[in-house]
Amino acid sequence: MLMSQLYAPTLREVPAEAELISHQLMLRSGMIRKSTAGVYTYLPLGLRVLHRVMDIVREEMNRADGQEIMLPIIQPAELWHETGRWEDYGAEMFKLRDRHERLFCLGPTHEEIITALIRSEVRSYRQLPLRLYQIQNKYRDEIRPRFGVMRGREFIMKDLYSFDKDEEQLQESYTAMYEAYERIFARCGLDTRPVEADSGTIGGDMTHEFMVLAESGEAQVVYCDSCSYAANVEKAEVRLPEVEGEDAAETMQAMARVDTPGVTTIEQLESFLGSKADRFVKTMLYMADEKPVAALVRGDHTLNEVKLQKHLGCTTLALADSTTIEKVTGAPVGFAGPVGLSLPIVADCAVPVVRNAVVGGNERDLHLTGVNFERDYNVDTVGDLRQAEAGDGCPRCSGTLVEAYGIEVGQVFKLGTKYSEPLNAAYLDESGRERLLLMGCYGIGVSRTVAAIIEQNHDEDGICWPVSVAPYQAVVIPINPKDETQRDAAEAIYRSLSAESVSVVLDDRNERPGVKFKDADLIGFPLRIVIGPKTLANGQVEIGIRKTKEKYTVPVDDAAQEAAKAIQR
Repeated sequence: MLMSQLYAPTLREVPAEAELISHQLMLRSGMIRKSTAGVYTYLPLGLRVLHRVMDIVREEMNRADGQEIMLPIIQPAELWHETGRWEDYGAEMFKLRDRHERLFCLGPTHEEIITALIRSEVRSYRQLPLRLYQIQNKYRDEIRPRFGVMRGREFIMKDLYSFDKDEEQLQESYTAMYEAYERIFARCGLDTRPVEADSGTIGGDMTHEFMVLAESGEAQVVYCDSCSYAANVEKAEVRLPEVEGEDAAETMQAMARVDTPGVTTIEQLESFLGSKADRFVKTMLYMADEKPVAALVRGDHTLNEVKLQKHLGCTTLALADSTTIEKVTGAPVGFAGPVGLSLPIVADCAVPVVRNAVVGGNERDLHLTGVNFERDYNVDTVGDLRQAEAGDGCPRCSGTLVEAYGIEVGQVFKLGTKYSEPLNAAYLDESGRERLLLMGCYGIGVSRTVAAIIEQNHDEDGICWPVSVAPYQAVVIPINPKDETQRDAAEAIYRSLSAESVSVVLDDRNERPGVKFKDADLIGFPLRIVIGPKTLANGQVEIGIRKTKEKYTVPVDDAAQEAAKAIQR
């Protein structure tokens, strides 16, 4: 490809709309252009990177016995009603009607439609296991599309669905996909960490997210500094610290009333009482399936609503409003406590071991001190309800949890019968009995992966593409293309590299060398071959490695071969 013909409109200034470095560099390097909020046009360079990532994904899916199909984007509402997700999915779903007033959606995901396909085709255990995948656009009406292709309303995904006859076979599919994902992201030049996660609206009883650790990540994760444990904070377990020393030996005090006028927050209580937050117990009121429930957590901890909802087993969960709080506690917001509270109460594991706690007094401007579990109040259930934080003990070993931010690029789910049961997708086993299919779902955000690669591979000058996904692997730059000797050498190297199956660009533009070098760094060609008058006078050309900034000279006749070797390293 000649640079003069390549449609790659680069920008020198950082677009004001772009917050993340990946968004900035995708716009500046001429990979994408915005159509509307959360929707982008891919220009040639961007599309080439997408295709390189897709090629890797296809190779690994096929290697893991996946078979590629293409499901429709437009899906009938009836299927979503069968699983109960038409309303549950919420406002993110794009809904539309045809001329006959029949309801459809633009597919945000494809569990329903592929399960409907398989229930009509698969009848025997002999047809299992079955692993089908596709790579296509998805549509979700994000309330706040941002960060370029990282969180868009139209995006490209690979999703594979496995259908198995039993748990053992499902585990084999899950393991195969898990290992395939590790290979895919490694081949894309990404440093990823699989973390335990919550299954969200997709469902299922086991799932891992593949996270690219980056400061720009939206997802908060914790991982152990000693073992392989890692989890999204929505899922992360915590190890309950042992009560020992002074805390264990502390004598129970008598419960006392303390006037706390206008003191409604933990910070205010710390100052007012001169006590640390870990001696307080917060009482938070929620509406679980429209019924009030109290959740207790230690004063210095954060309640995890995902864990709370799973613990309660409720469909809906929301903080109670001020009117409800006053009605069930007898006090305004900020003074709720567990003593004498007559409604269901659940507590985090750390709460029962807090000796002589400070709690709300269920009266305006009142708190209670010297409050102890079982003597002064009881709870209905105790569980892991708080959010894990850096410094917490690892739940798997004696190590300590470390906090980081990550970009989710893939997720694997064990769905079980979540979709096969409501859609009646069954097969006949070896004994002729009808059994429900066990399913798995395995997604990779292809467009998001491209952005994540940039987040991990860039510097102050632009993108540093890994060779495996670069739009072009090399660029040949004659300093002065009008000079016949330089032009002839550049064209010869360009042809030789093409013959070596190296994807290469020849920058034949009549531009200043500085402009060419800046564009080469911005676009991120992994290898740069510069033909200049000084080196060429000595029969040499310069080879530059984009990522390491290493530069060296080689004989002009060996340039193509040496460049090809450098690309393979």
